Amino acid sequence: MRLCKVDNLRGTEVLAKDAMTMEYKILLSAGTQLKPEYIEKLKELNILEVYVKEDAPDTKQVVILKEDVEAGFKSKVKNILEKHTYSHNEKLMELAQTADTIITNILEEEEVVEKIYDIKERSSDIYEHSISLCSLATLVALKMGLPQETVHDIGVSSLLHDLGLRYLSISYENQDLDQLSEMEYAEYKKHPIYGYSTLRDENWISETVKNMILYHHERLDGSGYPLKTTDSPEECRIIQICDAFDEMICGIGCKRSKVFEAVRYLRTNKDIKFDGKIVDILLEFTAVYPAGTVVRTNESETGIVLYQNKQFPDRPVIRITRDRNGTAVDMIKDMTEYNDLYIDSVIE
Repeated sequence: MRLCKVDNLRGTEVLAKDAMTMEYKILLSAGTQLKPEYIEKLKELNILEVYVKEDAPDTKQVVILKEDVEAGFKSKVKNILEKHTYSHNEKLMELAQTADTIITNILEEEEVVEKIYDIKERSSDIYEHSISLCSLATLVALKMGLPQETVHDIGVSSLLHDLGLRYLSISYENQDLDQLSEMEYAEYKKHPIYGYSTLRDENWISETVKNMILYHHERLDGSGYPLKTTDSPEECRIIQICDAFDEMICGIGCKRSKVFEAVRYLRTNKDIKFDGKIVDILLEFTAVYPAGTVVRTNESETGIVLYQNKQFPDRPVIRITRDRNGTAVDMIKDMTEYNDLYIDSVIE
């Protein structure tokens, strides 16, 4: 499955996920072949991207949460947060239980902390983002061997961290913050304070959770917001890194990036903006090129990533479909077996 721009559809693709309106009404069901007339309709409705099935039948994707399980969590989180109004926090208590259920689902997987996961760029949906952050941050915490209580707090804060965005009237999806006016940018940077203020007096969550909500956009070099602090607790630094990574691949407060671009950003800012130890732990289980990614090698071959190699997140197994001359071929290459072969670029 891959995310494809509607403008790039040829009319032969098959939907891998339901195509929905912004109101979550289904337009076309998964499994539908995207005929030219359907593509035109999608364009008319300003739907820019859809998920389509990959041609390669052997692609093996490893995900943290199964698609149907993640959809169920998203529906629950969305239902709770959309009904929330300022200072009416009774329903929010259910998110603590939801966080524990997500953590339990993750722990039920065999070798959960030993796998490399295919984490793909997505649409800028704050509910999906919260679920994804919860999964990523939980895995980091488990790999670090943190206490159960801390893992729980990290899960709860992940689901609540962007609560303050609900009080904003400005658009922040798939655009760089420097494109906002000075007043809009200042308002956007207040959302951690709004979330913290909403929950400050609640006794069903810990002070640790409240701090993670307040500090989730802070950075080691003081370039973050809203407090510009350089000294955040360890659990806050976990949220900061996982949140920054996931925001990039789904386009919240920035233009959406490819996974390899988000990985490169974390590596570039390791020990500058972000705790280097935590960055390394996150990238240990993050596939740089998720299954289904179309790539070009340094030998000018074109291929598709089939699956990952454990302990080598940037050297997957790929199916070569075009050789350096552009001739159609069908060849499997395990990149760990070639010292001088690497992925040069990702093809849209």
